[in-house]
Amino acid sequence: MPPLPWQPSAPLENLRHRARILAQVRAYFAAAGVLEVETPQLCPATVTDPHLNSIGVAGYGYLQTSPEYAMKRLLAAGSGSIYQIARAFRAEEVGRRHNPEFTLLEWYRVGFTIDQLIDEVAAVARLALGEQRSQRHRYRDLFRTHLGVDPLRCSLAALRSAATQQIDLAFDQADRDTWLDLLMSQVIEPKLGIDELSFVIDYPPSQAALARLRTDSDGQAVASRFELYYHGVELANGYHELLDADEQRARFAADLRERETLGLPPVEPDQQFLAALECGLPDCSGVALGLDRLIMLAVGSDTLHEVMAFPVSHMRQSTPRRSE
Repeated sequence: MPPLPWQPSAPLENLRHRARILAQVRAYFAAAGVLEVETPQLCPATVTDPHLNSIGVAGYGYLQTSPEYAMKRLLAAGSGSIYQIARAFRAEEVGRRHNPEFTLLEWYRVGFTIDQLIDEVAAVARLALGEQRSQRHRYRDLFRTHLGVDPLRCSLAALRSAATQQIDLAFDQADRDTWLDLLMSQVIEPKLGIDELSFVIDYPPSQAALARLRTDSDGQAVASRFELYYHGVELANGYHELLDADEQRARFAADLRERETLGLPPVEPDQQFLAALECGLPDCSGVALGLDRLIMLAVGSDTLHEVMAFPVSHMRQSTPRRSE
């Protein structure tokens, strides 16, 4: 039997570079007066989002897909602005840009608008990537430019037609958000952030997740949310955070209905998180940034394996794989 591989997948110089970036991140937030916190990775509840696959631990609950709910409980308790460098877990994600265990930089700024947070995300990204210009692109404008459709107003048939023309598909029936996600990920995302930090703003209301809704300059309802892309890679997802506990319950209920439609197992919404919202979350904006991907781009690599010491695929060759 051949010996099992034991050496790290990442070159040691890349791991040193990783350590330097983490130190810069901590120094940045310390100078800004943002408190570093730690929250549990193993909790009794998990997210209801049908597009995220949690990892269950028998008898204990779930490994967390992000530290969001626990961090918002701290915000409701009066912590003020906080950040965390956290391990996060999502099932069945293995590939060049995915690993079931990964590192998130997540932070919440009390009193920040979404525009102020975008500026800060750009500043944090530059700690790793060096000086880069940044640009904001409306989700709606990107679809109009690259696909000739208005994602907020066009028909389902128009979205399906655009997808079938652009993408080799094994199906021709899906809901609106599935077509939008496919067109965004397969057609638009690879063109973003080629020579800039590209911030996509004003997502459709159906993709608000935990963000508030607002009215854009065209009088259209949109999600107060952004995503950051660099060299075609999604790096961060940020929100002007939803404060309404009743609206959050309604969104959790909608998630559970979609999970049932998709044949996914039901999950119990995080009642402690909802109780914190009932008590009162301060006006804030928050973001989760994928540190492994940021470091990957900083060292000029196209795979996470070159910046993670022991990714799952390096340790267990039988793990199911994803190509991206």
